[in-house]
Amino acid sequence: MSIVVTGATGHLGRHVVRQLLEKVPADRVTAVVRDLDKAADLADRGVRLAVADYNSPETFDGLFAAGDRVLLISGNEFDKGRVRQHTVVIEAAKKAGVALLAYTSAPESLRAALADDHRATEEVLVGSGVPYTLLRNGWYHENYTEQLAPVLEHGAVVQAAGEGRVSSASRADYAAAAVAVLTGEGHENTAYELGGDEAWSFAEYAAELSRQTGREIAYHPVSVEAYTGILTGAGVPGPLADVFAGVDAAIAKGELVVSTGDLSRLAGRPTTPLAEAVTAALKG
Repeated sequence: MSIVVTGATGHLGRHVVRQLLEKVPADRVTAVVRDLDKAADLADRGVRLAVADYNSPETFDGLFAAGDRVLLISGNEFDKGRVRQHTVVIEAAKKAGVALLAYTSAPESLRAALADDHRATEEVLVGSGVPYTLLRNGWYHENYTEQLAPVLEHGAVVQAAGEGRVSSASRADYAAAAVAVLTGEGHENTAYELGGDEAWSFAEYAAELSRQTGREIAYHPVSVEAYTGILTGAGVPGPLADVFAGVDAAIAKGELVVSTGDLSRLAGRPTTPLAEAVTAALKG
């Protein structure tokens, strides 16, 4: 029996593989990658590698075995039909008779367009008959802390989220929840609503940046239309800018506040505070 992680060289996937190696022998972990060169460090640690691509169904033929536990990390190619991509993996898992397929989805409360592919993938997975776990991941700290350059340059946090709050957590936190499910028992046919322990507003985020940098950084809320224009002006493709702006509109409505406590319970520890993520990013 292998624990198989798709998208293993992505930001989240690397965290998952690293944390798995703290709990199980490396030869029980299979990293599914598109580029072997990017996974050389994983191979050096004894992780088994499999080359497959969501866009090429035949590459998943025979990849899984009966009894495997699989983490399907959602794709990020918004223009290539993510539901179709995910279905390729689900069908291969069903054919092999895997013991569990965990999928990184989105919070049930999120109604923005970004969640549409996740909802549709959940339907395919639940309808497949494969034992499943829905890891409905909330927002990541890194969605903001990895984009600090323009914020520091202009001395402003600009979003279209109004006074909305976000229950974000670090990628490592979400990875810990996935690892708990992949290595634990009793998670079959369950959905977990995952978010950070503390929700914060963008005014509070700007204040934290000010505190840690010693500079005055203000929060400038703008309209969804204005934010879309800012994103496209920065080179973000129109359809993607609409998705990001739609998430901000959802935040303004409170759709990314997740207060279940599922994430810290699965991880077995409190989630990473936003202030800690800011500190790490500034040290960068």
